[in-house]
Amino acid sequence: MSRLELSGIAKRYGAMAALAGVDLTVPSGTLTAVLGPSGCGKTTLLRCVAGFERLDAGEIAIDGRIVAGPGTHTSPERRHVVTVPQEGALFPHLSVGDNVGYGLNREERRSDRVEEVLTLVGLSGQGERMPHHLSGGQQQRVAVARALAPRPSLILLDEPFSALDAGLRADLRRDVRAALRADGATAILVTHDQGEALSSADQVAVMRDGLVIQSGPAVDVYREPVDPWVAAFVGDAVFLPAGTDIGPGTGGTVLSTALGHIPVGGVPAGTGSLTAMVRPEQIRLTTASTGPAVTATVTGYDFHGHDAIVTLRLADGTQIIARVPGHAAPVAAGSAVGVLVEGVCQAWRRSV
Repeated sequence: MSRLELSGIAKRYGAMAALAGVDLTVPSGTLTAVLGPSGCGKTTLLRCVAGFERLDAGEIAIDGRIVAGPGTHTSPERRHVVTVPQEGALFPHLSVGDNVGYGLNREERRSDRVEEVLTLVGLSGQGERMPHHLSGGQQQRVAVARALAPRPSLILLDEPFSALDAGLRADLRRDVRAALRADGATAILVTHDQGEALSSADQVAVMRDGLVIQSGPAVDVYREPVDPWVAAFVGDAVFLPAGTDIGPGTGGTVLSTALGHIPVGGVPAGTGSLTAMVRPEQIRLTTASTGPAVTATVTGYDFHGHDAIVTLRLADGTQIIARVPGHAAPVAAGSAVGVLVEGVCQAWRRSV
């Protein structure tokens, strides 16, 4: 297990700053998901950690050993870092077992290590098969087993599930996470899939314009995003103009919005206008006449099985969405419902 530390790392390609001073720590034995839109610097970050690119500034340290920095560039093969690419890149002429054992010395290949890691990824007893006899998901499992086999300091996963269908991707993601944990591996997963990052990682790092904007446990990034952009990127969000705070509440401060009085964790200092953020699953539907509920009109209902998205129009014309359980009775377009907000929300103040 190894600890990775990135301190102010920067990389430019001509006039474009791919990385603009990234700070990030990946604790030993954990999986960090680097999440961000295309072009934000995710892949460049991975290539710099692997040693495929030289830094223009900053330092990279693995277990306290600086592998990249001013006057220092340790070659990729000496960093003990392994990359799992999107397509797996197995050797087609080698068996599964030989693919997995490729990076091991003769003594290690004679040991039980190959079968051990195949078992971890759910392919016990499959060492004699050839890659072309495997499904896409199985080939990715072999690629992960090959990465785990030499017990590297760090495993870099470059969107390894993106080519798979949704159901297979979820199963493989869960099994790979379990394999990494069972082997005590330290890993970085680069992805643009919010659900993948939130569900599989110990830590999520959100990137934008070559910088890590926010990092921390997935639940904190989702519930307490640092700004509206992060809030909207990591999940669905309802943004509402908020009036002057009307006093303390049980969760912090209560703000006045088109959804009624909602509790927020706190209000940033300043004089700019307030914006409140509510997650769709915090919006509960009830009868229009229920207590403090705000009346809304249903304008759409999209059923997804496990849940449904209800589109609503508030009295002032504001359009919002609510996420309700799939087993709840459908609501018809045009019907009036009551809307309540549950839990503590987030608020930001726009600078003036």
